[in-house]
Amino acid sequence: MPRGSGTSNGGVIGKSNKSSFGKCTVTTKTSSGDITTQPGTTVANVVVIAGGGGGGHDNGGAGGGGGMLAMNCVPMSTATAYPATIGGGGAGGSAPSNSVNGTNTVFVVECNTFTSTGGGGGGGASSPAPGGGGSGRPGGSGGGGKRHGSPESPVISTGTGTQASHPNFPCSGFGNPGGPVAAEPQPSAGGGGAGSAGGTNTAGAGKDISPYVGSLSIPGCYTGPGDFRAGGGGGSNAGAGGSGGGGTGKGGTGCTGQAGLTNSGGGGGGSGGSPPNRCGGAGGSGVVIVKELSKASGVWSMQSQFQAKSQGTWPRFIPTVSGIEYLVVAGGASGGCNAAGGGGAGGLLTNFGGVAIDVETGDHTITVGGGGASISDGCKGANGTNSVFGSLITATGGGGGGKFGSCGVIGGSGGGGGHKTGGGAGGIGASGICGQGNAGADGTTSVSGGGGGAGAAGSGKNGGNGLANSILGPSTTYAGGGGGSACSGGGGSGGSGGGGNGGDDPSGGVQPGTANTGGGGGGSRDPGDTSSGAGGSGIVIVRGPSARTFAVSPGTNSTSTHPGGDKLATFTVSGTLTVS
Repeated sequence: MPRGSGTSNGGVIGKSNKSSFGKCTVTTKTSSGDITTQPGTTVANVVVIAGGGGGGHDNGGAGGGGGMLAMNCVPMSTATAYPATIGGGGAGGSAPSNSVNGTNTVFVVECNTFTSTGGGGGGGASSPAPGGGGSGRPGGSGGGGKRHGSPESPVISTGTGTQASHPNFPCSGFGNPGGPVAAEPQPSAGGGGAGSAGGTNTAGAGKDISPYVGSLSIPGCYTGPGDFRAGGGGGSNAGAGGSGGGGTGKGGTGCTGQAGLTNSGGGGGGSGGSPPNRCGGAGGSGVVIVKELSKASGVWSMQSQFQAKSQGTWPRFIPTVSGIEYLVVAGGASGGCNAAGGGGAGGLLTNFGGVAIDVETGDHTITVGGGGASISDGCKGANGTNSVFGSLITATGGGGGGKFGSCGVIGGSGGGGGHKTGGGAGGIGASGICGQGNAGADGTTSVSGGGGGAGAAGSGKNGGNGLANSILGPSTTYAGGGGGSACSGGGGSGGSGGGGNGGDDPSGGVQPGTANTGGGGGGSRDPGDTSSGAGGSGIVIVRGPSARTFAVSPGTNSTSTHPGGDKLATFTVSGTLTVS
């Protein structure tokens, strides 16, 4: 069987897959100071959240959630201290003073300075606007505006969300505007959250950070519902705070807005208005969370072996088969609909030509990831689903293409950004998962970005190329990105390895990703196409020595023998592999 010097890449062939021995340790920094990495850490996931904005007083609008930066695979150095400055929550409004924006949280890692922007304060009675009303202020997520008196014109504005992505980590920034301003007797507006915009009296939701740093039931950390952070505050008249620590707005006699939860970045709630001079709630303070990653195929620490020996569970004499090679490709994503980017290819993991692994004899569950469904009605593309080889290998589904002017979605390979006609920046292409794929391309004013492929990032409107692999014998290319849409001149080409072409206006021409390649679907250019291209399903291939026997189920899957004698099992649908 083919072999090579795959040890420097953890036995995985493809993108660089440097070893990191961070033990998946999570550090939550709730006050300013240093975060020091462990001796074996070289890469980590990082979440940086600013302080939330304070709520407005006297029937005030709510504070916006602190801006959020959330990033996968940030390069770090071993045993190194990195400084974190934790932003405080903004003070709530208290007559005659207005509410205050939250302060920024800053985390410096090597040459990267990660700055999340403090949430905007909610509008209050002292704000400089006609009729004594007050506009919400811009911030990481914007503050909600105070309701205005009738028949006053609705000149009071809500705060915009200003959190930007870090230039080296596309689509890493999360923040949204506060809610729309209404006339009395309607309540004042809710603050924006990292997950969604605020509404009239309704707070914007926070964002779930568990995909980056896991579930956080950690002493000293925010322990609110779920794993959401940076929710907006609720507007006056008892608007509920957003998931992720936003404070609840209050209404009625003697009511003060509730504060955002500590270390959540949640916005403060707006106060009630009777009697006058009720105070808005303060915003919640920010936080920095770092998850140090362990990334090394087939490597075990001496500590884990010592623990197993001490517990009497090592060595375990379980029959195994050596010399196993694999190719695992996840489902590709669909392109977005309406001036939309191409879908990202499914993540690709393989050790073919590198370091073979040992597997236990017996049954292994194989999951073949499905492609993301075709999308209509101007939405982002749907992510593909994961492909899995037993308990050993998981490849991540591709990220959906962005719609008009919006970012693509992170996945095995990232989705392309949507384009934006009539001026203004197009959406940013999303990043891929380290070691599995590449980023989608950014959208412009005339073309949408192609989705990333396993072999290359999206380029302009064209999808990134996939990777060729000869585990079956003939060289076959898998996991190409979908092409982006264009205003004219033809949509982008899908990347080699099953990527579908993007459409254009008016001729259309959008294509799906090819089945069992993990190719991304093409983005649509409505009205040239009414729906986007679906992603291609994934595939799992296992190769073993000639002396071994493979059996597969169901019958849609197949076994064969390579001309050199090696046994092959090919899964085009989910099933079971039996090794003996």
